Amino acid sequence: MLEKLFSKLEASYEDMVAIRRYLHQHPELSFQEDKTAKFIQSFYEKLNIEVKGKVGGNGVVARVYGSKPGKTVALRADFDALPIQDEKDVPYKSLVPGVMHACGHDGHTATLLLLAKALNELKDELEGTYVFIHQHAEEYAPGGAKPMIEDGCLDGVDVIFGTHLWAGEPTGTIQYRIGPIMAAADRFEIEIQGQGGHGAQPHKTKDAILTASQLVVNLQQIVSRRVNPVESAVVTVASFTAQNAFNVIADKAKLVGTVRTFNEEVRTFIEEEIERVIHGTCFTSDCAYNYDFVRGYPAVVNHAKETEFLIACAREVAEVKTIEETELQMGGEDFAYYLEKVPGTFFFTGAKPLDNSQGYPHHHPKFDIDENAMLIAAKTLGTAAINIHGKE
Repeated sequence: MLEKLFSKLEASYEDMVAIRRYLHQHPELSFQEDKTAKFIQSFYEKLNIEVKGKVGGNGVVARVYGSKPGKTVALRADFDALPIQDEKDVPYKSLVPGVMHACGHDGHTATLLLLAKALNELKDELEGTYVFIHQHAEEYAPGGAKPMIEDGCLDGVDVIFGTHLWAGEPTGTIQYRIGPIMAAADRFEIEIQGQGGHGAQPHKTKDAILTASQLVVNLQQIVSRRVNPVESAVVTVASFTAQNAFNVIADKAKLVGTVRTFNEEVRTFIEEEIERVIHGTCFTSDCAYNYDFVRGYPAVVNHAKETEFLIACAREVAEVKTIEETELQMGGEDFAYYLEKVPGTFFFTGAKPLDNSQGYPHHHPKFDIDENAMLIAAKTLGTAAINIHGKE
């Protein structure tokens, strides 16, 4: 059966590339993916595959039914883009100013579409049910996974698998990890309210910029001095805004940043500790503040049996040359919500471009992938989807 699947996927590789490049040229931002969702739904409709749109928003879910009873396995791909200007010099460069697929979601979508097509052509020989979850809005919390789950995308699902094309690793590499693999991703905003005034009379003001600057430094002590060093955590201030004329002391400054953790207790501790540090810093400068902590995606935690099973499946794919345990990744992923509901695993498929020895990182204006990685991802996911029916 796998030989037939692989043959069909290899035969459809050019179509996979064409779809990926079309999507790359026509990216849409999170929660705005109307045309992309319609494209996906239309693909399934043309094949007479059962499909439902508007799942939890812009999500699309398709189902292929094998002729024999068996488990229900879900495979997931995301399809939103990022607010980044595409700076690559390639024929399939984004046609939308300021928007591009800088994280491989176009490749994820093309991979899953052609895998679904191949499995549908083999449905008379297959067991169980195959659910293809095309998820919108992975890049921006609250994300698309949670509303799709609430709208029933996991109803009846026994197990779920997902992969991320990973441009930092060579093509032919599969990376896995049992337990936590990606971090919880939270966001905070801090607004410092001081009292502005003339730049030549600082003694008559409450300098919001000075207070915010001290706060940036003080926040770094949370991880370095307050969190147990055996725990992984990040507190990053990513934006500092305070605009004034050259001779005006600012009365207001705004900080925006992110917190990344794996342990829920550490996550809660940092949320509370940030406010304690803000309060103390503002107290010394007699400034007021507003603090908002927005919990994003929880940590992605892979299930042991399903991860071990995926490793075995990857060994059946000839193009996979290296199977290795990845280090913990501080990036976030709302695939976490699926794994909170059903057993499964999320893994990385190496996709470093062959003509770029370094490889541009994800979310970079020149980000790209080796498209051969899509075929490896499709074969690995397809092997897991078929072989799961023989797993006890």
